Amino acid sequence: MGLRMQAVVVHCREPRRLATFWAEVLGWTVSVDDDQESVVEPQPGSREDSVVPDLLFIRVTEPKHGQNRLHLDLRPHDQAAEVARLEGLGATRADVGQGEEVSWQVMADPEGNEFCILAPYPPDVRELWQTQYDAYHGP
Repeated sequence: MGLRMQAVVVHCREPRRLATFWAEVLGWTVSVDDDQESVVEPQPGSREDSVVPDLLFIRVTEPKHGQNRLHLDLRPHDQAAEVARLEGLGATRADVGQGEEVSWQVMADPEGNEFCILAPYPPDVRELWQTQYDAYHGP
């Protein structure tokens, strides 16, 4: 088919602010930085480079309304530590009706875009995932 997902586009009021936030969250690089759009992409030469889509933040004038229809799920090694780190970067905990007994934490970025911090993989799944990740050399 030959299609490649190039970017996930986020409409926002402050592209620079969100790009800086998400670059810190993911450990990525801000590669385009201006008042109308900013791009965050994986570090050059990393496994994710040219594989994972970039995040493109485009300025819009209207504020966000309602819950996102698309959001990112992130899976850290330590969920509680990651939630605390993200709160330090400006994220907030969010309630989208998920209830109390879920294994993930819904968060919102500085403009209110929801994303989830998932529980870590169990050790056996984490080991299998790491083995597959380490073995992948890309196209």
